[in-house]
Amino acid sequence: MITFILSITALIVGYILYGSFVERIFGVDPNRETPATTLRDNVDFIPMGWGRIFLIQFLNIAGLGPIFGAIAGALWGPVAFFWIVFGNIFAGAVHDYFSGMLSIRNNGNSIPEIVGKFLGKGFKQFMRVFTVLLMVLVGAVFVVGPAGILNSIAGMGITFWASLIFIYYILATLLPVDKLIGKVYPVFGFSLIFMAFGILGGLIFGGFTIPEAFPDGLVNMHSDPDKFPVFPLLFITVACGAISGFHSTQSPLMARCITNEKLGRRVFYGAMVAEGIVALIWAAAGMAFFGGVGQLNEIMAEHKGNAAWVVNEISNSLLGKIGGLLALLGVVAAPITSGDTAFRSARLIVADFLRFKQGPLKNRIIITIPLFIAGFAITQIDFEVIWRYMAWANQTLATIVLWAITIYLLRTHKLYIITLIPSVFMTAVVLTYIMVAPEGMSLPVNTGYIAGGAGTVVVTLLFIVFAFRREEAPK
Repeated sequence: MITFILSITALIVGYILYGSFVERIFGVDPNRETPATTLRDNVDFIPMGWGRIFLIQFLNIAGLGPIFGAIAGALWGPVAFFWIVFGNIFAGAVHDYFSGMLSIRNNGNSIPEIVGKFLGKGFKQFMRVFTVLLMVLVGAVFVVGPAGILNSIAGMGITFWASLIFIYYILATLLPVDKLIGKVYPVFGFSLIFMAFGILGGLIFGGFTIPEAFPDGLVNMHSDPDKFPVFPLLFITVACGAISGFHSTQSPLMARCITNEKLGRRVFYGAMVAEGIVALIWAAAGMAFFGGVGQLNEIMAEHKGNAAWVVNEISNSLLGKIGGLLALLGVVAAPITSGDTAFRSARLIVADFLRFKQGPLKNRIIITIPLFIAGFAITQIDFEVIWRYMAWANQTLATIVLWAITIYLLRTHKLYIITLIPSVFMTAVVLTYIMVAPEGMSLPVNTGYIAGGAGTVVVTLLFIVFAFRREEAPK
């Protein structure tokens, strides 16, 4: 319990101290008008209060990640706590904050346009395609997962529930942001936080023992440590709660609604810290509820890695039948409300690229229909395959965005080391993962480490050459 309490405390202190430090480095201007007012179109650019924006941002970035990902990460033991804490404070929250603030400073532009501004036209074109594909992939994942959970509660078949979810997605993608998202998201965002603290209360008052990190908790406690090393597997498995590239695609949605730059830390950095707290709670629940990390490994193996079963069991036991049902509905709402904004983000990215005004409904429909056809096709692929590729693509996106932010900080003569270090680390993570993962090159772990390390050195050297040439080039 001590490690867990210290982890929660560290996230809160990190928000107060490091969040303020990052805000000073960026240099907010509370007197500067934001795109919510200068570009208001009453569809995507609409001023909203920061409390509502915070809950929308939190629910946008949450999805299945801080619940399913945290439970999967708990298979490695308390070392997952350290990744969530340090990854969140020094990488994830910084990534989310700059994604949102740079969007505000660039007329609410989507992340491919921002990356292209700092990494060049080639990267801009790559990011336009890569990000739209990732958004459609995320949307498809967040159809199949919730449909399966709803089917386990009420039957009717996965196809029935998937069809209903798609209908909702179409409405949420097309309607003005304050009509559906602005009204529904704050309620579900609060519910997700309330549910997590309900689980925490059940753990504390139920007498469960949360494993400590010391003296031996930092070792790999996975049932098959040779096949599932902490590095890089844990850092891909636990994304939401630590760092997630998907978040950079969501921050511009709220950057178009925020009314003052001073609110950016509360919304972007704060929502990420809140997600980290939720991830810590669910990781602790996974480790403690079944009697320990070893028992969790056995349960997950027995149920073929079905985190939904674990969530159902924990929720019903700790919160009772009614509370458990509400918790499961929250778990369903979280991914659905990330899936719809994934498709909405894809629409805006395509619209930004085509310079296609989104005020007229007809224009929104023209872009939306092909995206949903592609999303439906992806749902026909095996869920586990989709999830693995999405997880790697997600962290790759985070890595690219971190490098772009580093270039921005370097070119504006600001303290770029704060994103350079996480950029290098995440480069090592994604390169090593694709070397050793079954969906990648399936190399032996030690060979993968060497190849991933060598690739990271090359990428870092290329960054140095690129950055300083750009720095010295005439403006």
